[in-house]
Amino acid sequence: MLSFILAAATPTVEAHSAHAAEGGLVHDLVEKFGIDAVNIGMQLASFTILAVVLYKFAIKPILATMDERTGKIEAGLKFAEDMKAQLAAAQQENAALIKAAQVEANKIIEEARRTAKDFSDKSQKEATERANGLITKAQQAIELEHKKMLADARGEIARLVVTTTERVLAKKLTDADRASYNETAARELASV
Repeated sequence: MLSFILAAATPTVEAHSAHAAEGGLVHDLVEKFGIDAVNIGMQLASFTILAVVLYKFAIKPILATMDERTGKIEAGLKFAEDMKAQLAAAQQENAALIKAAQVEANKIIEEARRTAKDFSDKSQKEATERANGLITKAQQAIELEHKKMLADARGEIARLVVTTTERVLAKKLTDADRASYNETAARELASV
């Protein structure tokens, strides 16, 4: 298409050249540099059309995409800053919760220690009381056993004394005599 436009413009360039032969300095510059107004006009028109087409179909969508991406990046940065702030707040909240939990745990541990100590003291006191009760009962049992043994020993000694006395005296004693000797022997043994 461009070649068709250039072909149509070529006769005009020749007419323009003939007219320009009469001019001065501008004409010399135009001839030396080969500047042709029709070609420049056509090139300007082609460039303008190209610029409009590129702007409409290439630059405008690219700018829209870049604006959209810039918006997304800004939104992402804002979101990241918000998340940083939320993370810092969450970390502070977690630190406060951990500190509160540690305080509560320390209270529970202290209470458990106190309870364990009280339980230990109570158990030790009960064990001591039980041991003292067992010792008292054992002492009472020993004392009863001792009294029983002494009573048995006294009875046995009294019987032996009576038997020995019977043999020594070689006579049989009556029940009244025997009871009298037993009482006397028991008194003597009790005083020992």
